[in-house]
Amino acid sequence: MLATAAFALPLPAGAQRQGPQPALPTTQLSAGIHIIRAEVANTDATRRDGLMFRRELPGNDGMLFVFEQPDVQCFWMRNTLLPLSIAFIADDGTIVNIEDMAPQTEDPHCAKKPVRYALEMSQGWFKQHGIAAGKKLDGLP
Repeated sequence: MLATAAFALPLPAGAQRQGPQPALPTTQLSAGIHIIRAEVANTDATRRDGLMFRRELPGNDGMLFVFEQPDVQCFWMRNTLLPLSIAFIADDGTIVNIEDMAPQTEDPHCAKKPVRYALEMSQGWFKQHGIAAGKKLDGLP
């Protein structure tokens, strides 16, 4: 079953957000020695808006998408101005796959198996830090 990340779905006419959503509560994750400060998108509304319209994503900042149950989550980049990399993460923290995503495109990027988490970081962040599929992240909610 293919689930599309909520931020990829259009809003009713007149309800489309035209700017970035306010900063969300954060959590700290770790990938080996690397500490990540991730905003947590865990509702339909926050997942729908994600990082749309943001103009920067500094250093080790990212956005963690949390879903109620594992599924083959898919994302696209409509209204997202920044190039991003996304890690699809299993319940135990293991990265299933990582995809690079081009700004303002509607190409789907999907988990290779059902996952409950997805972490978006600046494009290339995972590669630059030696983090690949099979590595584990700690601190997931």
